[in-house]
Amino acid sequence: MTGTLLILGHGYSAAALSRRLLPQGWTVIGTTRSAEKGEALRASGVEPLVWPGEPLQPALSRATHLLAGIGPGPEGDPVLAAHRAEVEAAAPRLVWAGYLSTTGVYGDHAGGWVDEDTPLAPSTARGRARLEAEEAWQKLAARTGLALHIFRLAGIYGPGRGPFRKVLDGTARLIIRENQFMSRIHVEDIAAVLEASIRAPASGSVYNVCDDEPTSPEEVLIHAARLLGLPPPPRIPYEEAAMSPMARSFYAESKKVRNDRIRTELGVQLAYPTYREGLAAMRAAMADGGDDDE
Repeated sequence: MTGTLLILGHGYSAAALSRRLLPQGWTVIGTTRSAEKGEALRASGVEPLVWPGEPLQPALSRATHLLAGIGPGPEGDPVLAAHRAEVEAAAPRLVWAGYLSTTGVYGDHAGGWVDEDTPLAPSTARGRARLEAEEAWQKLAARTGLALHIFRLAGIYGPGRGPFRKVLDGTARLIIRENQFMSRIHVEDIAAVLEASIRAPASGSVYNVCDDEPTSPEEVLIHAARLLGLPPPPRIPYEEAAMSPMARSFYAESKKVRNDRIRTELGVQLAYPTYREGLAAMRAAMADGGDDDE
């Protein structure tokens, strides 16, 4: 099975999916904000489309599959705000469409478990914006028959995105807050879930994309330091920690996210079922001379 995948917002997760699909004969078109980044996409085998700027309709008319990964702005989902009519016209021709959302739509559950059927009650501005974008895509799907799938991603890590650099340069801190649980997911496992869904479409499905073991942020940092043979970073109570609004928003909610559906419905076996396997692979790449951390 091959086709033409249009990725709206060809970022970190999309790049991992492209690396899987391109060798299989897929055509991948990816939007990017700059011509410079477009050239990097072209070198990787992806057809670049600078957007906003270049027209989107020709790519939509070629696409058999669509992945939307651009974060919402003041106007809501930026693609639907600018090109709703074109997306609606293309919807009946699309075999599969995916929207990349966030587990932040569940809100705070005081360390309790959530799954795809948990009522949505985001407590942060980012979570509320994502929920509004989800709903906009779902309304479009209901009107047009778009084969839409929602993927709620946990905290993403992987090559180029991990804790090792901060531990090494001494800027990592253990922010201590009681009963603080977060879920995470390795970027290659995101790509595996997306590919599995593309191969087995189930229009209307929602999937939590996370690993098997939610845990506290400090536990991950302590393990990273252990892998580097270094002492744990300094401990700082949450109330005393100086953080950016974005960083503080991650501590505003505590929950454990279930991922049963990606296994039972998509048959996905995670390559990195916990942060331990993921960090071990990144540390091994560093030892081999690679730079697997930002």
